[in-house]
Amino acid sequence: MQKILIQLDTDPQPSVFDRVVAVDSGVEHLFSYSGVTPETVTGLVHGAMFTRGPADLKNTAIFVGGGSAADGEALLKKVQKTFFGPMRVSVMMDSNGCNTTAAAAIASARRHLPLAETSAIVLGATGPVGLRAAELLALEHAHVTLVSRTLERAQAACLTILQRQPDAHLSAAAAASPEDYQQLCYGQELIVAAGAAGACFLNDGALQQLPGLRLAIDLNAVPPVGISEISVMDKATEKFGVLCYGAIGVGGLKMKVHRRAVASLFEGNDRVLDTRAIYALALEVAGIAR
Repeated sequence: MQKILIQLDTDPQPSVFDRVVAVDSGVEHLFSYSGVTPETVTGLVHGAMFTRGPADLKNTAIFVGGGSAADGEALLKKVQKTFFGPMRVSVMMDSNGCNTTAAAAIASARRHLPLAETSAIVLGATGPVGLRAAELLALEHAHVTLVSRTLERAQAACLTILQRQPDAHLSAAAAASPEDYQQLCYGQELIVAAGAAGACFLNDGALQQLPGLRLAIDLNAVPPVGISEISVMDKATEKFGVLCYGAIGVGGLKMKVHRRAVASLFEGNDRVLDTRAIYALALEVAGIAR
């Protein structure tokens, strides 16, 4: 029986990126739907559930995507609520690459640092990737500072993570200039920059002025990058005594994780690939023991 992936995209046009990765992951038929909302998704899910018998449902899967992670989360919840008993298919949510990118970034950090008790800071922590990177660091028992342009947004992000990880060690901070960001990074061992395209957090010379910093990851590929001394191609490149990763340096693992996640949807009909499940796959792909 052929493998069918049903792409439910919240945007006006289904993501070409996600469609290409689906094909490269071995999907034989790809059904793509755009502008999908929780109010309109039920019929699409029923079409996935009721066209094959329970034993064959592992050959059908759903991918939730789009530009908004919040919309994707809402759609994922509604898809899951529509399932009942054995009538379900595996589902993955990766709106705007939020889960696969965050998972690849923190798995890359795990290659070099024992994250438990590590002092880490996430710049742009209220964005879709930053929030998930902070959650995964909290899952690894790091001490995490979440930075946003307003303290209220950073505090709200902390509360979101605490609902999922009650024992998380979190603090919130706000910054408005490269000088503010540099001051907040002082004494941190790990920096993850996950801001919007074109948002520069740390200017030239910053890495040299951060004693104790061991690893810096910048996930912005659009110039100006988030940490100006990091190239998008850097992959465990040492600069001023700091190991550095750029967006493409992390992107190789991200793509492997994305393809592996899509392929794994067809290993059963009950997989739910959310932030933590995708991170577990990222560690597996990277050959890192849990």
